[in-house]
Amino acid sequence: MAEIVSGYVFYEVATLLVLAAGVGFVGLLLRQPLIVSFIAVGVLAGPSVLNVAQSDEYIDLLAELGIAILLFLVGLKLDLKLVRTLGPVALVTGLGQVAFTSAFGFLIALALGFDWVTSAYVGVALTFSSTIIIVKLLSDKREIDSLHGRIALGFLIVQDLVVVLAMIVLSAIGQGQASAGADGGGFASAALVFVYGAALVGLVLLFVRYVATPLVTRMAAAPELLIAFAIGWAALLAAVGHYLGFGKELGGLLAGVSLASTPFREAIAARLAALRDFLLLFFFISLGAALDMTVLGESVGAALVFSLFVLIGNPLIVLVIMSTMGYRARTGFLAGLTVAQISEFSLIFMAMGMTLGHVSQEGLGLVTLVGLITIAASTYMITYSHWLHDRLAPVLQRLDLRRGDHHANRPDDGDETGSAAGPDVLVFGLGRYGGAVAQRLEKRGMRVLGVDFNPAAIRLWRREGLDVIYGDATDPEFIMHLPLSSVQHAVAAMPEHAAAIATGDPRAMLATGLRDAGYHGQIAAVCHHGDENGVLQAAGVSLVLEPFQDAAEHATDLILGGPQVPRIEVMDPLEQEQIEDSDEDIRERAV
Repeated sequence: MAEIVSGYVFYEVATLLVLAAGVGFVGLLLRQPLIVSFIAVGVLAGPSVLNVAQSDEYIDLLAELGIAILLFLVGLKLDLKLVRTLGPVALVTGLGQVAFTSAFGFLIALALGFDWVTSAYVGVALTFSSTIIIVKLLSDKREIDSLHGRIALGFLIVQDLVVVLAMIVLSAIGQGQASAGADGGGFASAALVFVYGAALVGLVLLFVRYVATPLVTRMAAAPELLIAFAIGWAALLAAVGHYLGFGKELGGLLAGVSLASTPFREAIAARLAALRDFLLLFFFISLGAALDMTVLGESVGAALVFSLFVLIGNPLIVLVIMSTMGYRARTGFLAGLTVAQISEFSLIFMAMGMTLGHVSQEGLGLVTLVGLITIAASTYMITYSHWLHDRLAPVLQRLDLRRGDHHANRPDDGDETGSAAGPDVLVFGLGRYGGAVAQRLEKRGMRVLGVDFNPAAIRLWRREGLDVIYGDATDPEFIMHLPLSSVQHAVAAMPEHAAAIATGDPRAMLATGLRDAGYHGQIAAVCHHGDENGVLQAAGVSLVLEPFQDAAEHATDLILGGPQVPRIEVMDPLEQEQIEDSDEDIRERAV
């Protein structure tokens, strides 16, 4: 089989994809994240087992592109306004966890006989937790808006900032080493890397200030063009970063930061998530294929020690820090479980160290094995977090360091399942009908969040004071990131054939996506043809709105002297025609 596959690259890639799908399905049955399955695919495809992953050049190219997209999406989250609003608990817990974990990890590595450079790398690698896995698990449990969920997301952002700084330092060191080996000017070259980096950051800030939002707004009129631009922009800055000496990773991250302040970042992130996962498959395949199973077997003892430290020590560190800040042990325990694993960034960080010659293949293999163990175990720990808390409650109560009444106003377990004040109603599609419904709902005291993928509608309704976001209602990834915990009603008011990401009825696709995301509230959908009612109801729509029939029914009541409901003053529908015209322009351009 290996001879047949190795004869043509397409056969090899096809084999890897089929293998990934099969192993991924087994992982799904075991409730394991894709990272574990993908590394297992690499091991199976590597020389130790099937030996079908032989086109290292092509696999590495896709892996590098995947890392650039991953860092781009991390940068999209690092909106400067969001970073400035990080709460003290997220900042203190994040920095404290990084400091204590890296220090203890360093000391444990030294005690196990590793040299100080490898110990330093391992200590830092143990501090990073997987945002992808944590967000997915918390979303599945409907705890993303809970108190511990919000705190966890806060200190994950802090970890992302530490990742950025660590990679900047490694890139500068690597450039300095390369130049020192060539002409002895290592320090000057490293300094030059920082100068280039500062210049590129300055250009990115100018791009953010004057170009980003207008440019992206124009491209958002065609969602496919917006995604193509985002990928191209990430690849371009990654290439520039590599050329200037501070790495593709940081170039991709700066590309994401440059678009993080635009109103379209959520839609971009949702669209690129699947591409990121697909490309990262090849990074993990290359990582797993490079593992020497005989050497890896020698690292099992050390990997178990580090895994126990991550699985038990990291949550304890977070628990103690949050307890000293006045949070209940339950909140600290649930938040702490989210750092009971290392992340894909840990593996990328160690791979960079190996490229620089600082750590050996054995060091990378050790951290990879720790990743497999901790990710697999922490998935069950987070999934059954409340069951674990109930069993450990007597012990956790002894770790509750709250004293006196000076923390009486601190949120605690009573607020654990609550969420921040989110919207009561989601209105998808802000044309004449959807916009009028949204305005009337707001006039009646409801908190409304509007969703549309037409930039003209976004601009108009923001000018009118309505809370709106850009997004595609047919994109399941986008729907998963909506604040659904507080929503009581969802209204699908988009045109029947306005699906942007796929063909099909967008109203039915939206209803299916909302139900799959765990939304149990009312879904109302606008329908202009009575024969579509059955299709919409089968998709999960609980209320069908027929504007013409409803208006005729109301007019009949008025004619026959029925009660007159006071009219609510809202924006004249004639002022909304520009939205409908823009919709037609988008459809014509698409054709």
